Amino acid sequence: MHYGELKKCDIANGTGVRVTLFVSGCTNHCPDCFQPQTWDFDYGKEFTGETKAEIFAELDKPFVNGLTVLGGEPFEPRNQRELLPLLREIREKYPHKTIWCFTGFRLDDELLTDGSYPRCEVTDALLACIDVLVDGRFVRELKDISLQFRGSRNQRVIDMNKTRETGTITIWDKLRR
Repeated sequence: MHYGELKKCDIANGTGVRVTLFVSGCTNHCPDCFQPQTWDFDYGKEFTGETKAEIFAELDKPFVNGLTVLGGEPFEPRNQRELLPLLREIREKYPHKTIWCFTGFRLDDELLTDGSYPRCEVTDALLACIDVLVDGRFVRELKDISLQFRGSRNQRVIDMNKTRETGTITIWDKLRR
């Protein structure tokens, strides 16, 4: 897996201070994408043990709330397979830190639907590691400046813990006030 950027002190992609990993590779090719250079799966640097050590060193800091993964597209099947061991290890080592993930794929009609492009053998396990999922493609015409994240109105901020608990998609309302 390659990544385009690793931000060690990010306040724009989730709540609090976060470590943010921008993975490379995306087949969605959304118009007006924030980072079209990350569509290429070989863009940026190779994710190595050294990269992982950098992430963990930042997550060790008490003021860091957690990790955000975006891109590119974390839910490209080949990215999912590479991200799963990392997110499992973070979940185990830092149980009180949150993991956010931004995806252009929708949870109910793409990620959870058998036979859809992004769904693969590790999708459910990857989703189990995530606390908050922001799903849906960015649509410039639907950009909403009232939202407290840089998204568009069609994107949902999903509380994955409550969604798993209730069995229905629960929108995380803290960002929609």
